[in-house]
Amino acid sequence: MLKAALHNLGCKVNAYETEVMEQLLIENGYEIVDFADKADVYVINTCSVTNIADRKSRQMIHQAARRNPDAIIVAAGCYVQTSKEEAANDPDIDIIIGNNEKNRIVELLREFEEKRKNESDSKNAGITGLHDLMHEVTYEQMLLKKSMEHTRAFIKVQDGCNQFCTYCIIPYARGRVRSRTIEDVIEEVRLLVKSGVKEVVLTGIHVSSYGVDTGSSLIELIEAISEVDGIERIRLSSLEPRVITDEFVDRLSKIDMICPHFHLSLQSGSDSVLKRMNRKYDTAEYEKCCERLRAAFTHPAITTDIICGFPGETDAEFSETIEFVKRIKFFETHLFKYSKRKGTVAAGMPGQITEAVKAERSHRLSEIQSEYKKEFMSYYIGREEEILVEDTEVIDGETYYVGLNKEYVRFLIPESKYTGTVNTFVIVTAHTFLNPDSLCT
Repeated sequence: MLKAALHNLGCKVNAYETEVMEQLLIENGYEIVDFADKADVYVINTCSVTNIADRKSRQMIHQAARRNPDAIIVAAGCYVQTSKEEAANDPDIDIIIGNNEKNRIVELLREFEEKRKNESDSKNAGITGLHDLMHEVTYEQMLLKKSMEHTRAFIKVQDGCNQFCTYCIIPYARGRVRSRTIEDVIEEVRLLVKSGVKEVVLTGIHVSSYGVDTGSSLIELIEAISEVDGIERIRLSSLEPRVITDEFVDRLSKIDMICPHFHLSLQSGSDSVLKRMNRKYDTAEYEKCCERLRAAFTHPAITTDIICGFPGETDAEFSETIEFVKRIKFFETHLFKYSKRKGTVAAGMPGQITEAVKAERSHRLSEIQSEYKKEFMSYYIGREEEILVEDTEVIDGETYYVGLNKEYVRFLIPESKYTGTVNTFVIVTAHTFLNPDSLCT
């Protein structure tokens, strides 16, 4: 039996696609082994969101080639899509698989093996599954039948992005928006629920654009999923403010299994910076979205992303971001120091910020945000909460069962207090913080 090892870099969409490729390999007779082991086939699902991600992708490709020089090295995803020529000239890569071609992995492996038999020099037998995505209109059909996480499954509902933010390479790596049909998503949800999954997370490259190419809408998709027998929770990944309309929030609030945990991408609390980023909203619109969610749900978790040190960001503009964060009081803020990405508009903008300033701004925001996270989590102390137990973890020598409520707050149950199993719902009451990220029952 041939052995295959897979390594994923980057986002949840990549993780989903890696799971599907692994599933396809298993169904076609491959034994899956750890990436650190010797394998006959190595699949690296690459990332290209930053120059550093490109470098990490190349490192994993070369690491696999060193581990077994006779192995077939498959490089898939965003790095090979945006760096076609570089990937084509890399002697360690045998098969290149672009985005929208990953469901062909078994076919391409067979094609490579056949070609290698007829080539005197096997290194000239490379296979490429790659085409221009900027004019692609077809969604790549994939079907995940069982999630490796068992409790929670990520479901890819769309691909591509039409936004073209000035700092982002992803539209060039993923192409324009392509949405999956509601019927296809429902089929996957049913299979995952049958396999034991209790919670699904809808993900994509730009989830808020779901349906713009097909005439359907994100809320229609969510409502359809809520009708699937056995589904317990529906969680949404990153959303854009423009989708948080009065109608969307009203219909969403009527779905019992929806998780009131909303990740709204912000990137900056300064309108002038948002304009340079080519974001399609301003801070007033963003704040209104937060108000809608807080009016419709009892205690919704609102999380966000912020880029520190975008080109030209002045002290005054950064201060605007600080004041905005103080006003909104996010549950969590994912902070990123701006990283120049070759091929984007922002990479050539004047006023590039030094690494020292980026780090200082990120640190200041982190300190402010930590207080709001603690404040948000404190709400649950002394209250009964339903959590989904997902795993066990050893902390300071003691074993705890780990679970999350609908708002994605982490609860820990000492092993001595719990006689149940993972993938089970249980009612708990937290009494204290075990650490800044966890409440303890």
